[in-house]
Amino acid sequence: MSERKSEKKIKEIDLDEIIAKRGAKVPKFVVNWLKKFIHQDFINEYLRKGYVGVPFCTNAIDYIGVTVDVKGLENLPHDGRSYTFVSNHPLGAIDGVTLGSVLGKAYDGKIKYLVNDLLMNLEGLAPLCVPINKLGKQARSFPAIVESAFSGDDHVIMFPAGLCSRKQKGVIRDLPWGKTCVTKSVQYGRDIVPIRFDGENSKRFYRIASWCKRLHLKFNFAMLTLPDEMFRSRGRHYTVHIGRPIPVSTFDKSRSPKEWAQWLQDKVYELKG
Repeated sequence: MSERKSEKKIKEIDLDEIIAKRGAKVPKFVVNWLKKFIHQDFINEYLRKGYVGVPFCTNAIDYIGVTVDVKGLENLPHDGRSYTFVSNHPLGAIDGVTLGSVLGKAYDGKIKYLVNDLLMNLEGLAPLCVPINKLGKQARSFPAIVESAFSGDDHVIMFPAGLCSRKQKGVIRDLPWGKTCVTKSVQYGRDIVPIRFDGENSKRFYRIASWCKRLHLKFNFAMLTLPDEMFRSRGRHYTVHIGRPIPVSTFDKSRSPKEWAQWLQDKVYELKG
């Protein structure tokens, strides 16, 4: 895929606009603080470069200032079929753009992420995304949106946990995976490729996530720290492990889809080493 910049003006992150669209009432001084906390200027400086699609992901890695070692590239299938790629989700940003870069280059851009609809605000990333919002009015269209992704010709990239990894009993690991990656892969005959991304966020992130859980807060405050986590990761090195494709015939009636999803998560974590 060419790295030629799009002629279309790339939209920048405007926190004021995002908050207004969601109908939230937030004091101005809080919004200004949030802009600094999420490094809005740092992000917008990159968005102004104008990369779109896979080049957006590839160049973001260099811009952030991290290095990534990918192991198991020989396991990527090239037989003309469509696959489901599932990964743990330890970081929240770098892991996402890394998989977009690696898989996008391997499959000439024929990839789609199933992601939080907030990421559609990044117009450079939006062409690769299938936006998911399980809340509010848009929740009604959730099944149809997922259906469109799996019934298409593009490879599907999923983080089945839906959220970044959490620290539980001293161990950093994804929350239980949703069954969609299994049920839809079975329905559309897609073999599944497991991927493990080695990495972790700061202790602060896990503390905030833990308090959100203890206080039963509906809003995911830990998510607000992810841009800062990305900013703090500059200079770090990460490793990605790609496993061999798992035949869709594996997922038979001997276990429930939920149980198969947990089995699949275990297989991902076994890839380390």
